[in-house]
Amino acid sequence: MRKEAAGGAGASRGSGMPGNASTSGSASMSGMSGSGGMSARPAAWMDTRKDFRRNWSLYLLAVPVVVFYAMFCYVPMYGVVIAFRDFQMKAGVSYFQNILNSPWVGLKYFQQFFDSRWFVRILRNTFTISFANIVFGFPAPIILALLVNEIRQRRFKRIVQTVTYLPHFISLVVVCGMIKDFTSNSGVISLAIAWLTGGKAATMLNNPALFKPIYVISDIWQGVGWGSIVYLAAIAGVDQQLYEAATIDGAGRLRQILHVTLPGILPIVVVMLILRMGGMLNVGYEKIILLSNPLISDASEVISSHTYARGLLGREWSYASAVGIFNSAINLFFLAATNYISRRVGEVSLW
Repeated sequence: MRKEAAGGAGASRGSGMPGNASTSGSASMSGMSGSGGMSARPAAWMDTRKDFRRNWSLYLLAVPVVVFYAMFCYVPMYGVVIAFRDFQMKAGVSYFQNILNSPWVGLKYFQQFFDSRWFVRILRNTFTISFANIVFGFPAPIILALLVNEIRQRRFKRIVQTVTYLPHFISLVVVCGMIKDFTSNSGVISLAIAWLTGGKAATMLNNPALFKPIYVISDIWQGVGWGSIVYLAAIAGVDQQLYEAATIDGAGRLRQILHVTLPGILPIVVVMLILRMGGMLNVGYEKIILLSNPLISDASEVISSHTYARGLLGREWSYASAVGIFNSAINLFFLAATNYISRRVGEVSLW
């Protein structure tokens, strides 16, 4: 009886021990999870400090970039509000104080721009030049990169690259001066066209119909070499075994370009196109001003030159800011739309 009682007591004690162990185990696990949650943040901070100590030189190199964007891209964004205010600069008052003292006018300057008689003309000129630049100017560096990549003689290849890169480093003022000289009534281009057509040489920049072609062609000439660098780098990253396999299958150089090179650089092409569409209405006013004259103003005035004339020359700060916001909104729309279409069609996008 005593043995059974002892056995029962031992059994009862044995049966109770697992319960106590599980209870203590669950308590310890909950304590560990609580302490782990509390220590997660210090652990992440320690990892950040270790990464900073390990890569401090890279962080130091990033400081000027961060400061630049903070000073010239984010701080000035406060000034966007002057598009909704009747902003006037007053002597002896700080810029921010002038903004705060300016009365709200809502969408007055946006409406003023939309109702102006030159709104349709400016928008049409801007879209025409931008669209022509994308249709003819965007494929040009890709074609040049493909052609340069097919050159087998290294010395000739370097000469071609140097010659095509040089126009990018010529000052825009010099380029516009060259364009004016070559297209004048005694210029080389005007005389050559007159000789080919049998007509009389005339100043081409006095003809409104010729301004846009001259602008686009000169833009392509100046930027085609520099723009091809990205695509040459992308072509260099294509797996050479693909070319060897294509050669074994009997593919010529043209078929290798179509079925190996172009598919290999397609993601880079798509990304560059999306970025290009993000600047759809960004036609630089500098070249417009340098090439334009009163005879062709109806064909040459774009949003940027209009903003420059009204904002800086006419001191209509609020109006110019409203036009700039409109320009940025259209660019953002094209960027987002192109990125969405690219993601749905080709699964390549910026975000």
